[in-house]
Amino acid sequence: LLAFGFANAQEEKSANGGFSKGDAFVSGAFTLSSTSMDKDKSSSFEIAPQVGYFVTENIAIGGKLGYMSEKEEDATGDTVDMSGLSLGAFGRYYFTPANQFSLFGQLGFDYASMENKLDDYKVNGFGAGLGFGMNYFVSSNFSLEAAVGVLGFASAKADYDGAEAVNTFELGGDWRAVSFGVNYKF
Repeated sequence: LLAFGFANAQEEKSANGGFSKGDAFVSGAFTLSSTSMDKDKSSSFEIAPQVGYFVTENIAIGGKLGYMSEKEEDATGDTVDMSGLSLGAFGRYYFTPANQFSLFGQLGFDYASMENKLDDYKVNGFGAGLGFGMNYFVSSNFSLEAAVGVLGFASAKADYDGAEAVNTFELGGDWRAVSFGVNYKF
């Protein structure tokens, strides 16, 4: 009877979803954009998969790797042609990890390097951010995720002589910029 009860509890947990120690998840970003107005055209592309792993019942750590490209042109020709890579690490604390509806706080660090192919220089930057989010499990392996940044700092500087760093500080949740995604837990 005890073994049956334990097996039934495990089955109910997996049917509802939720995270536990040793679980791993995959998510990320994929964007594709194209705009055209008269002779002005722009396009951008980004892919940034991320992987996370639960080291305890409440704490997940992870990393991400991304590639981005942006091009713009007008009647005179190309005006922007940039591409680059990004690398990041994050840590999450889940307040309700084993539930179908999980809340988390996230601290992340990113590094990015973009190459301007037209003017032959690179822009290197780093950033740090604090945000909050939630997961809702629609099955034992798939969850819908929504997140918003609350606190952020970023700095970027071109690698040519006389270039100055551009520093950005943000405080407060921009509810117009909530990100939505899908997680796969395995």
